[in-house]
Amino acid sequence: MPGSKEIRNKIKSVQNTRKITKAMEMVAASKMRKAQERMRAARPYGEKIRNVAAHISHANPEYNHPFLVHRDTVLKTGIILITTDKGLCGGLNTNIQRLALQKVKALEAEGDAIEVCCIGNKGLGFMQRLGANVVSQVTGLGDRPHMDKLVGAIKVMLDGYAEDRFDRIYIFYTKFINTMKQEPVMEQLLPLTGDRLGSPQGSWDYLYEPDAKTVLDQMLSRYVESIIYGAITENMASEQSARMVAMKAASDNAGSVIDELTLVYNKARQAAITKELSEIVSGAAAV
Repeated sequence: MPGSKEIRNKIKSVQNTRKITKAMEMVAASKMRKAQERMRAARPYGEKIRNVAAHISHANPEYNHPFLVHRDTVLKTGIILITTDKGLCGGLNTNIQRLALQKVKALEAEGDAIEVCCIGNKGLGFMQRLGANVVSQVTGLGDRPHMDKLVGAIKVMLDGYAEDRFDRIYIFYTKFINTMKQEPVMEQLLPLTGDRLGSPQGSWDYLYEPDAKTVLDQMLSRYVESIIYGAITENMASEQSARMVAMKAASDNAGSVIDELTLVYNKARQAAITKELSEIVSGAAAV
């Protein structure tokens, strides 16, 4: 059995760890509320631009935008992987990386070439270890995503699709369900499907200025960017929720370890006292 001093040092060390995890839990709870507010604030814009994009795509059938054209033969695939920059958020990154790995293996088995855009440091490190062809990346987004930092990496993927470098683009992110549940999601980003755009109620007619191609190019690019931005806000809300839950579990486990070590320490101290009393009694009896 370790000595009393060693046990006291272990108890102090665990107590210090619990202070850190408790502080991180409180910080994550505060950031989680703000992240959820940003996520909910982005949804009305995404829904409105989706409706407008659906109406425009149906109102001008003579111009087929590349984002709306389904390609029968798929030889090249683009992947946008959204993860966190930091760890200590449970299995959040592991789950989405596992889903992406399964898709990558399936695409490679079919003979598809793959290029990857990584948003988040954890996903970038994972893809680099995997040996994937990372064509664009964004790290260090902080707690608030800014479109000006994202647009460069996103444009690389959109331009690649428009230039036929990709036949299809998938996006991987963690969807926020509630504080206790976050779900890894894989969605087809391009080509845009009818399920995502939806069917507009009634028919609208438009006068395009300067022309339909310019308007649709800008409109659908903004729409796809809004999808990616929404996915990032969902991922950030999931990150803070998962981190809060993980730090709470760590704090609770630290409390259990402290209780167990305290019991061991008390037993060791009682054993030492009993031994000293026995020596005193033995010495007195010998005299």
